[in-house]
Amino acid sequence: MATILKSVLTENFGKTGIFSIDDEQGLLCGRVTLPSCTAEFYLQGAHLARWQPAGHEPVLFLSERSAYLPGKAIRGGVPIIFPWFGPRTATPSSPRTDGPSHGFARTADWQLSSATVSGDNMNLELTLGPDEVSRSLGYDDFLLTYKLTLGTKLHMQLTVENKGSSALHFEEALHTYLMVADSAQISIAGLTDTEYLDKTDGFKRRLDKGPLLVLTGETDRSYVNTEATVNLEDPLLERFVSVSKSNSRTTVIWNPWSATTAKLTDMSSDGWKRMVCIESANAGENSISLAPGSEHTLEARIVVAQK
Repeated sequence: MATILKSVLTENFGKTGIFSIDDEQGLLCGRVTLPSCTAEFYLQGAHLARWQPAGHEPVLFLSERSAYLPGKAIRGGVPIIFPWFGPRTATPSSPRTDGPSHGFARTADWQLSSATVSGDNMNLELTLGPDEVSRSLGYDDFLLTYKLTLGTKLHMQLTVENKGSSALHFEEALHTYLMVADSAQISIAGLTDTEYLDKTDGFKRRLDKGPLLVLTGETDRSYVNTEATVNLEDPLLERFVSVSKSNSRTTVIWNPWSATTAKLTDMSSDGWKRMVCIESANAGENSISLAPGSEHTLEARIVVAQK
């Protein structure tokens, strides 16, 4: 089946020397090669695994121990989180608690609907509708459309459409793993005077007094009610990474540090040193309630600059 689908995709979307479709252990992988950047994504999860603008080190962290298997989430890149963040929790509108962590979208098989080149950019569009798994979890009336613009900058747009007759309640995130030289030496700006929930301490609500966030141990913070741009400074790679967003009210900062990393079978023991997640999200008190016939688009933009 994968071979047939690969042939169809290559015929419809393959562009010699620019875009190719390959079968990696049963997962279909798209590879982009442009003067402006190289990139790699998987149809499972619409998962952007790699993005490297010309003249820069890779921007996204990807664990060398990731399992590239059907139904298995990839560790690194940009997983798409939908329709809940973390474990599924009961709400008045949805009392169920079953389903995989971070929802079903990151391991579902998406459809590639468009691949075009415009100037120095590759534009991709992928879609996900209801299937047997989503229906079994109570989600039958939605359409996800994910647009990627790949070039010297990265632009990600996730649109959720409510196709049903009642409100659609959901959480979402672009769970972006950024590559760093040493997570203990980076600094993160843009979240000063913003409240966050500290998962490492019983979800206590705290205020970030800034001016910079420097990681000194396991960090798992959901900053709420913020649309601010976040700037990462990496002195060893001598670069800045800017993450701006639209229609997102939650920013998650995550690094598992050494003890939690030791429990992750898909990350090497020192993987935590080379990554930090800066996630554009709508979660918890910032979750979305979407009226019938409406749509919501979460956007994130990443720009890299050398010092």
